[in-house]
This record gives sequence, C-alpha cells and structure tokens, in this order.
Amino acid sequence: MKEAELQRSVIEMARLFGWRIAHFRTAQSKKGHWITPVGADGKGFPDLCLVRERIVFIELKVNYRGLSYEQEVWRDKIKAAGGEWHLLTDKGWENGKAEEILQHPHTSVRSVTLGDDAL
Repeated sequence: MKEAELQRSVIEMARLFGWRIAHFRTAQSKKGHWITPVGADGKGFPDLCLVRERIVFIELKVNYRGLSYEQEVWRDKIKAAGGEWHLLTDKGWENGKAEEILQHPHTSVRSVTLGDDAL
C-alpha cells in the first residue's frame, strides 16, 4: 500500500462517518522535487485534519520508520493543547485503527458547556 492509497481510504471512511476533512496536497517544484507548499510553521503539520464533534489530527505513514523532528513538534504541541493526534500506519489501517478513531467519539476528549451568564 502506498501512502496516497492509505490517505484516500481514510478520507473515504471519514466522509462516511460525517467528518469534515482538510488535507494539503503536494506539488512538484520546477526542480522536480515534491513539496507541500506551506508557510510559517507548517512544515511537519499532520496529513489530515478532521472535524466533527471534535477535532482530530492524523499523521499517515506506510512502512513506518519514525516521525521527522517537525512532525514530533506538531504532535507534542497538539497534545499539549488538549488536541487529539494519531499516527495511522498501513498496519493500523489493516487492523481497524482508522475505524476506531473515526467511528466513535473518544471519551477522553472533554466538552465544556457554558451557561448563559458566562457569555
């Protein structure tokens, strides 16, 4: 399985479960290199950002050999801010991890309801 196939499969499943999805596509530079054009601190940003009743960031990897330094920084910052970050590999896809992530809300994610007096 190639990463593009994993990505398409995850996006298709996410849509079936009602998620709104953002993905930033790669482009080929004039020199023939594949890059994802991003600005500011975007290098290493997770492959998918999904929103439904919660926000989920997913880093996709095929033949997983580790995260880049920038990907580790994004993972750590997202988690420190209370966000939900997942690494999904081709093996994880095969054993149902994607469905586990996307089908049900995680109970570890807190929701806060403010009363009218808090507005």
